Amino acid sequence: MQVILLEKVGKLGNLGDIVKVKDGFGRNFLIPQGKAKRATEANKAEIAARRAELEKQQAAILVAAQARGEKLTGFVVTIAQKAGVDGRLFGSVTNGDIAESLKTAGHEVAKADVRMPNGPLKTIGDHPVTVALHHDVVVDITVTVVAEA
Repeated sequence: MQVILLEKVGKLGNLGDIVKVKDGFGRNFLIPQGKAKRATEANKAEIAARRAELEKQQAAILVAAQARGEKLTGFVVTIAQKAGVDGRLFGSVTNGDIAESLKTAGHEVAKADVRMPNGPLKTIGDHPVTVALHHDVVVDITVTVVAEA
């Protein structure tokens, strides 16, 4: 299936690119989320006419993400969990827990934006975590896991 990208998609292409993707990826993810349209002649003409408008819209989204990233850079979030005497947690701290803690601290972050390279956190201490607010805006935060009293 060939699609026209309406925004930058990681490892796929930029705005306006015509790319070939698997049918399921295009039909189930890209098109329903508004990231792409089928590459028909009518859609190609429409995208060519609206290209400046779409680029302006994507630039505004990028500027907003950069502003949010500046506020979030170096932020430290503390999460309390039940833990044993050896410092291991009963359970784990997931990206959903971190996103929820960031929301209560006043930062609007989606669960999918929190990237945990080593999987869920299972020990007490400071852990580096990245937050991808946009494809081009990735910030590092520190998650401090403490034992719940």
